[in-house]
Amino acid sequence: MATDKLVAMNIFRRVAELGSFTRAADDLDITAATVSKHIAFLERDLDTRLINRTTRRMNLTDAGLVFLQRTQALLDDLEEAELEARGLQAEPRGTIRLNVPMSFGLTHITEAIDSFLRDYPEIDIDLQLSDRMVDLVEQGVDIAIRVRSSLADSTLMARPLRTSRNIVCASPEYLKNAPEVHVPNDLAGHNCLTFSLHDRPRVWELGDQEVIVNGNYRTDSSLAIRQSLLRGTGVGLVPRFLVQDDIEKGSLVPLLPEFPPKPYTVFALFPPGRNQPTKVRLLLDHLDQHLGEKPYWE
Repeated sequence: MATDKLVAMNIFRRVAELGSFTRAADDLDITAATVSKHIAFLERDLDTRLINRTTRRMNLTDAGLVFLQRTQALLDDLEEAELEARGLQAEPRGTIRLNVPMSFGLTHITEAIDSFLRDYPEIDIDLQLSDRMVDLVEQGVDIAIRVRSSLADSTLMARPLRTSRNIVCASPEYLKNAPEVHVPNDLAGHNCLTFSLHDRPRVWELGDQEVIVNGNYRTDSSLAIRQSLLRGTGVGLVPRFLVQDDIEKGSLVPLLPEFPPKPYTVFALFPPGRNQPTKVRLLLDHLDQHLGEKPYWE
């Protein structure tokens, strides 16, 4: 394969991942004109348009999406081959792109990343903290962490990391002047804070029951709900990994322990049809070790 084509493929990959010719040029320390030249070279060579570009935005064509998926896999394989040729003494290098839910990322992933980078200083981490689903291939994501009770049918590859569950809780200050909670239906008399990204935010599954809750606060951030719970705003159904420390300190009180929500799994997801490069496998093993055989929140 010609060197020019390899260079062009690398540039195309960064344009697709960053969503911008200008950002890709800055990232690669080249000019935007050079980026445009290499993309044009690829499109001429392939005799197809890879990117639709206007003055305001750009997006990949269907052919561009397929080419990106194959390009990522090929470039990863080339990087693996280079490391093997150099021998085991070669230091793993390159960029790993992670997409992680905001609450789980801030409470459990960022600390692990810090220690990982100390062990592997030649690796760069590009961390995206977001509770919204993204297209792993289109965004160039190597690992996505998802917290789900189950995974929908998907071409994505998945590796379960740990299990956990949500927990109903409130602050002692809120409960001091609120009706007692003994069974799920008692929540009808409470201000329940809801997470808007759930499929059914107002339906809480507790034990074998479903209850419809009401409240004056809905948000797409579990971290925001935790802060409001600590300030005594109401009752929340939040991830146990987020509030276990607060419960142990007595800042939050668990409610309805006889009606536990269904457990869920923390998954690591990968783009389809790709072997995980060494750097990705190293990070996964590091995360696995960091979380511990039995996570503290359990």
